Amino acid sequence: MIIQTGQRTDIPAFYSEWLVNRLKEGFDMVRNPFDPGSVTKYSLDPSVVDVMGFCTKDPSPLLQKMDALRSYKTYWHVTITPYGRDIEPNVPGKDEVIRSFRTLSDMVGPERIAWRYDPILLNDTYDAGTHIREFTRMAEALEGYTRVCIISFLDMYDKVRENFPEARTVPREVRIELGKAMTETAGEKGMILRPCAEGNELAPYGADCRGCMTKEIWQQAAGTKLRFPARKNMREGCHCFLSGDIGQYDTCGHMCRYCYANASRERVLRNISGFTAPCGTRQAKRQDP
Repeated sequence: MIIQTGQRTDIPAFYSEWLVNRLKEGFDMVRNPFDPGSVTKYSLDPSVVDVMGFCTKDPSPLLQKMDALRSYKTYWHVTITPYGRDIEPNVPGKDEVIRSFRTLSDMVGPERIAWRYDPILLNDTYDAGTHIREFTRMAEALEGYTRVCIISFLDMYDKVRENFPEARTVPREVRIELGKAMTETAGEKGMILRPCAEGNELAPYGADCRGCMTKEIWQQAAGTKLRFPARKNMREGCHCFLSGDIGQYDTCGHMCRYCYANASRERVLRNISGFTAPCGTRQAKRQDP
């Protein structure tokens, strides 16, 4: 079984103590976000879990608790973008996240951690030139600490349009310009560039367009062949294999304005306001995803 922790919220950043407690208990109860009356019990026994996937913008709270994961095979996506607090209000500084990324890579190995530079969006501050400069700077800092960089371009979901109306999607000619430059830079730094749900338009320039969480990637992380059920429905253009996610929508405290997992700031604050935790300021009232 594959367990995913990061498609609905950022568990390492805000709920690491909760996760450790669930691992100790050996199971988690997850409510279906589209059918609240339906609850699934996931076993978290290491003998049952083939791989546990993490997607986070800040792995640092979990770094001191990594012993709890020593019996599990893991695969990590860590997002580092160039945006400031005007777009990512509660994400730590980029240099801090880069340091945490490198520490995590030293723990799990560069083959088990991917750098996400996404979503790529345009506004008056972040034009194509800014993205190329910042991507190059980050790629230099992460050289040797990962083998993969994942990019995607902003999709204007209804939630994004409401929460970030001034954001602009990236036209095709700029996507090609950025994709070519980023593929070249990534290759120079020992990384494969993988576009996420962007079709094959960057394949002619050397990008690997087969997906960022495919069956093959899960099997490499598990270190063995896996038996997969029938492919689940995915959004158009996505080649990844969905796994059982143990998070909950509208609970991520990063409050990123482009986020598809949070409907509104007010809903997030309401969801997390009743939860407390004695594990530090960043996690206070944020321990039940």
